Amino acid sequence: MKSFNFTGLMAPVFTPYSNHNEKVNIDAVEPYVKMLKDNKVEGVLVNGTTGEGMLLTAAERMLVTEAWQRACTKHGITIMVQIGGAPYPDVVQLARHASQNNVDAVLCLPELYFKPKTCDQLVCYLKSVAANCPTLPFFYYHIPMFTDVNLHMPMFLDKAEKEIPNFRGIKYTSGDLEQGTACLKEGRTIFLGADTILCGAVAAGFDSFIMTTINICPEVAIQIVSDMNRGALEDARTQQRALNERIASILKHGDWVTAMKKAFRERFPNIEIGHTRPPLSM
Repeated sequence: MKSFNFTGLMAPVFTPYSNHNEKVNIDAVEPYVKMLKDNKVEGVLVNGTTGEGMLLTAAERMLVTEAWQRACTKHGITIMVQIGGAPYPDVVQLARHASQNNVDAVLCLPELYFKPKTCDQLVCYLKSVAANCPTLPFFYYHIPMFTDVNLHMPMFLDKAEKEIPNFRGIKYTSGDLEQGTACLKEGRTIFLGADTILCGAVAAGFDSFIMTTINICPEVAIQIVSDMNRGALEDARTQQRALNERIASILKHGDWVTAMKKAFRERFPNIEIGHTRPPLSM
């Protein structure tokens, strides 16, 4: 079993496109990795919500994974790959591909059509997927506002840890900080995925973060975490308010991914990432 001890900031990276978004732009990946490394970001999540993973073919997702894996290995950055959000045979194929490419960890959404209604059903689905990448640390992607799968995560975690040998934790993208805090436990990795509650999450004990704005203004998240850890609460609150205002300003330009990708292009124009694919760009 591959070890996984990541803490800190992980960027859920955008998928770069070229040629009017008809093709993925692999050439942009290494400059993107180098930019993140230069900005003290030590990990990436590939093919997640921010990366439009569900708008890519399985072949494209594997191509993107391979490009990020090469660049991350070269620059010493941790890589997690999101394999869910596709028909079950494709999810299995993506799990096996991630294992063959020796990424650092995988993240998986629930089944999105035949949605699990209980924690037992969710564990059963994830167990069948995880069996195809048994040497990789396996994480569940909890994002109920997109999946409409809103099960009790502390209960789910207890069951998953008993049933899935390579299970290591979740990416928790929800504003319910009370339930998120109840997930924290020694030996688990719980990634916060909600940018607007970073300050409160650090106070509650979170130490691992996967948030879209880490792509755009990583220095703000770094400062909030640093201020909270040194007890400078008012400084952290000021930074959090500024981040939330920036997010609100960005979202005037469209849905979350489209607007955030636009903000990234404006800050890093030398990294060609293109726009978003339909239906996001419609």
